[in-house]
Amino acid sequence: MIRLDGVEKTYRTRRGDLVRAVEDVTLHVEENEFVTLVGPSGCGKSTLLRLVAGLTPVTRGAIRVRDTAVSEPFTDVGFVFQQPVLLPWRSVLDNVLFSVEMLGLEPRQYRKQASDLLELTGLGGFETKYPRELSGGMQQRVAICRALLPDPSLLLMDEPFGALDAMTREEMSLELLRVWEERRKTILFVTHSIPEAILLADRVVVMTARPGRIARILEIGLPRPRTIESEFDPRFKAASDEVRSLIFARRAATR
Repeated sequence: MIRLDGVEKTYRTRRGDLVRAVEDVTLHVEENEFVTLVGPSGCGKSTLLRLVAGLTPVTRGAIRVRDTAVSEPFTDVGFVFQQPVLLPWRSVLDNVLFSVEMLGLEPRQYRKQASDLLELTGLGGFETKYPRELSGGMQQRVAICRALLPDPSLLLMDEPFGALDAMTREEMSLELLRVWEERRKTILFVTHSIPEAILLADRVVVMTARPGRIARILEIGLPRPRTIESEFDPRFKAASDEVRSLIFARRAATR
């Protein structure tokens, strides 16, 4: 589904200095696979998502999605940001429909699908509410519905639960897993939370400090469907310990 081969991204600052965000990243993601990216702040996780989405060009290497080279933004992708970025003057339903409007599609033809998605994510009955009337977790559910409505095969999620409190974040992780089980997509998910990365993923990609490289890719052998009880599985702790050792041992080595 996704192939990154020897990908590098270098930015030039306003002062003219060159900054390598990611370097020599090679990663292949299978169709309907759930892959999480975890690593220190500033290691290029979000940059990789933007590269895959075609929002910014690679400096070196190649990215292909479904065997098509990525050189610009494309339609078969949904993007969920850390903030829900809802339009405050539009209702919940109209915010969800905004994604198909931006693709030049007729929103009236998608009202039933949008309502079904809201029902699926526990927002049935909130169609006419406005963002200011919703909690942070509910707003993020609207953002996820908006990304899912055009039925993209690829979903990119840039720490979508990072601004939520711990309990809501945990609830949203389980909600996302439930939706993913029902509507399988290929998901590339950025997070700073090690438990979240392990709970969600088929594989966890651990990145080094900038310039971001892949330190290791961990296969997560926990059975699905997963619940909070999955975190008490010895395999969960073993994976968590390994990710922590990779991140913090490398941090200590660079000091």
